[in-house]
Amino acid sequence: MKFKYKKFKVLPSSAFPKRKYLLRPIIPLLITHNDKTIGYEALLDSGADFCIFHAEIGEYLGIPILNGEKESFGGIVGQQATAYIHKVNFKIGGHQYSSIPVGFSYDVAPHGYGILGHCGFFNIFRVIFDLKKEQIELRPKRLK
Repeated sequence: MKFKYKKFKVLPSSAFPKRKYLLRPIIPLLITHNDKTIGYEALLDSGADFCIFHAEIGEYLGIPILNGEKESFGGIVGQQATAYIHKVNFKIGGHQYSSIPVGFSYDVAPHGYGILGHCGFFNIFRVIFDLKKEQIELRPKRLK
């Protein structure tokens, strides 16, 4: 499966005077729980331990967020946050993946992107980042 990087126009800065845009490895997916589905975009983040979505997404899917297993996480700025782990299904590039653990959190930006991390994404896919072609390729790993 191949996806184009998402392109964002930016103004040049003193640090990067020739920069006109940024490329981010953001892909679309469908998230399903029970009989509800929602489309969402998520950033492929090789530094994230697990997948993290805003709790509002889980609430829409009818998930009782606070009933999940509690997990702490932190980011680049060092502040600790809390996520509640629940299993959902993903549909990526027309392919279904079941029982994926996702942390739903009230501590992340509500209108940002989800995060696809090691547990729940990178353990399922071999990911090829090709900045020159401006594309991301996902190859499902053969699960043992």
